[in-house]
Amino acid sequence: MKSSESTNEKSTEQHPELIRGVGLAGATTLNMIDMIGVGPFITMPLIIAAMGGPQAMLGWIFGALLVMCDGLVWAELGASMPKSGGPYNYLKEIYGASKLGRLMSFLFIWQLTFSAPLSIASGSIGFAGYATYAFPSLDQTFFKQDFIFPIPLLGDFSLNILASNATILAILMIVFCVFLLYRKITIIEKFAKFLWIGVMLTIIWIIFAGITHFNPSLAFDFPENAFQLNEKFFLGLGASLLIAVYDYWGYYNVNFFAGEVKEPEKTIPRSIIISIILIAIIYIVMNISILGVIPWQEFGETASSDARKYVISVFMERLYGNTAGIIATLLIMFTAFASVFSLLLGYSRVPYAASLDGNYFKIFQRVHPKHHFPYISLLIMGGVACLFSFLKLADVVAALVVIRIMVQFLAQIIGLLILRQTRPDIPRPFKMWLYPIPALIAVIGFLYVLFMRPNFMKEIRYAIVLIIIGLIIYFVRSYRRGEFPFDKNVGIAA
Repeated sequence: MKSSESTNEKSTEQHPELIRGVGLAGATTLNMIDMIGVGPFITMPLIIAAMGGPQAMLGWIFGALLVMCDGLVWAELGASMPKSGGPYNYLKEIYGASKLGRLMSFLFIWQLTFSAPLSIASGSIGFAGYATYAFPSLDQTFFKQDFIFPIPLLGDFSLNILASNATILAILMIVFCVFLLYRKITIIEKFAKFLWIGVMLTIIWIIFAGITHFNPSLAFDFPENAFQLNEKFFLGLGASLLIAVYDYWGYYNVNFFAGEVKEPEKTIPRSIIISIILIAIIYIVMNISILGVIPWQEFGETASSDARKYVISVFMERLYGNTAGIIATLLIMFTAFASVFSLLLGYSRVPYAASLDGNYFKIFQRVHPKHHFPYISLLIMGGVACLFSFLKLADVVAALVVIRIMVQFLAQIIGLLILRQTRPDIPRPFKMWLYPIPALIAVIGFLYVLFMRPNFMKEIRYAIVLIIIGLIIYFVRSYRRGEFPFDKNVGIAA
């Protein structure tokens, strides 16, 4: 344990103002409420429509295998480098702190400044969507506009803006989460456990309702040629995998606030693996039980209607009446709130870590003088998330997944393979099981999600534009500061 202890001490020195107050239970619950959120309650119709039948369960099953393979990457890197900021530190160490790693880690923070608020906004939009079941007037739209910008070589860049009463509610929910997070980390861990209990009670009730009314002939009513391996099948599987990956994401949340985790060399891998296994079981059982009550054809029709916003409320209303639908709505709004809370906590620590390292804007390194948390980073993440709440949920989900895969996930997985070869001396309290097979499966799986979908270029354009702008900013700053690739010994503050 000597090597892991020294790693722990080094990490503490890197972030002396942070408190290591999160244990295994707290880390796992924060991961799980981040993963569940509102995703599985709003995306089920989309997955069913993508594959055209209950064979869409393959998306949940293959998605679980894909994120477990990637989770082992996060587990090894997190245990080796348990510092707040997670992937920022991994990319920097892998590709060279003063060389390519500086560029890669900057691009990660740059994209996170957008993808993290996208993830937070998806939870707030889902929260408001379910609220429209109980309060239909929230669905009143007062502004809607589609913007199209032609970009040379890449084609049209489209942006869909939507403002309604529900949008205002989504923004207010984010503001409330920021208010709750504006305090000490040890208090937040206790609150997270309370949120986890509420999330689990919601899931248990939904599963119980489905199982007690389960009809196998509905759940396994596969259409003709459902498993025929043709282009339609593989494109549908790619689209369903993208949604499933979005619903599973969050298993790595602990890596972002690793500088505030107790015994990180043990806690980080265990919390990642435990949360993935538990959530995979929950998702698969929950979705099969629901399909055994509502014919999949109804879900396919729901995907293109407003009812997709609150499909579980309709499910509960059908089984137990209108009151049950309202109660289910409130519980799912609670889980969405818990997810946004967890996301804001984890993501707000990453720009802080990069700023301390001098590789991001200095304003992000400010720590609250009394409660010792990066309050500027928290406020900026929350503010950008409020702006993204004006986007459509489907666009938010697709853009989030594609941007993160292209800019971070693939570079991180390949980086682990490089690190194993170039830095065998790095302490590894946890090593990937069956190395390198999970890493290779993760690369193939994420590439499949990127390209094996209808109209896949739309979101890829978003990512390319974001990368280009990030590169311009980085090279201008690095030229002024004399850093890679200009290699001058000149330091000018950001």
